Amino acid sequence: MTPKPHTEPAMAASDRALLPPDARIFVAGHRGLVGSAVVRRLAAEGYQVLTRDRTALDLRDADRTERWLREARPDAVVLAAAKVGGIMANKTQPVPFLEDNLRIQLSVIAGAHAAGVPRLLFLGSSCIYPKHAPQPITEDALLTGALEPTNEPYALAKIAGITQISAYREQYGASYISAMPTNLYGPGDNFDLETSHVLPALVRRFHEAKRDGAGEVVLWGSGTPRREFLHVDDLARACLLLLRGYDEGTPVNVGCGEDLTIAALAGTVRDVVGYEGRVVWDASRPDGTPRKLLDVSRLFKLGFRPEISLRDGIAATYEWWLRTAFAA
Repeated sequence: MTPKPHTEPAMAASDRALLPPDARIFVAGHRGLVGSAVVRRLAAEGYQVLTRDRTALDLRDADRTERWLREARPDAVVLAAAKVGGIMANKTQPVPFLEDNLRIQLSVIAGAHAAGVPRLLFLGSSCIYPKHAPQPITEDALLTGALEPTNEPYALAKIAGITQISAYREQYGASYISAMPTNLYGPGDNFDLETSHVLPALVRRFHEAKRDGAGEVVLWGSGTPRREFLHVDDLARACLLLLRGYDEGTPVNVGCGEDLTIAALAGTVRDVVGYEGRVVWDASRPDGTPRKLLDVSRLFKLGFRPEISLRDGIAATYEWWLRTAFAA
């Protein structure tokens, strides 16, 4: 059901702290890669974290979402709930990647405003930017060119979310903000080869090849596209920094400011896993965007710096997956 328009103004940011030290924060999507990391960080900082399982609250249901937010009355919302996946998942399921994400965003953002929630952080994605955007990608590159076709429905949904945030700021003075994370990985990631992103897919492919004694691993594409990767715990630190100290309409890129080729990434994963066979690239498969490196100068000016190196992060993620996926 489409959320009803609301006319009551949100409390101006200047009238209160952006995030009180005793804030009660609802994390939408708390079981996902991003949401679980945000929960860990907020809890470690002493905030009271509110969560709801999907069986108890379907965030696509606008009426139920608004009703729950009115009852819970959190001081802030982190909107990390989304349907996400890799190239294959986006290619085969464009409808839910568009419609589920639109419904979730409309329900939570409109519902939060209707319930008088003073603070909200919407998490988008770096895929919102044009396929051939100048590198590194600045926030003002949004809507300046064509999107990458392999994830266009998801990107369009996220662009709609950014626009919704901007609209609530402009019309109601809402202290709502957007952040655009780069490619993320870490504990809680999805390792399903049909729906996962590139890094966890590589971890699983090399692990299974090592386990089975395979002489080679065939990977999609040419290996030449360049990507930036940020550990999800570093993202969670950035989210808290933004909640505490950022209140502008411009979305903020969240990344590490460095990229590498997919071939180099595969080499690092291969070394971490300990696979010794050959890597073969299937160039008949799509590469996606040639390069995607975010300009993170806006975030860095706020004092953020990533703390987890890529190799260390991959090793920790692999260890986490082994513990959880194969636990007795």
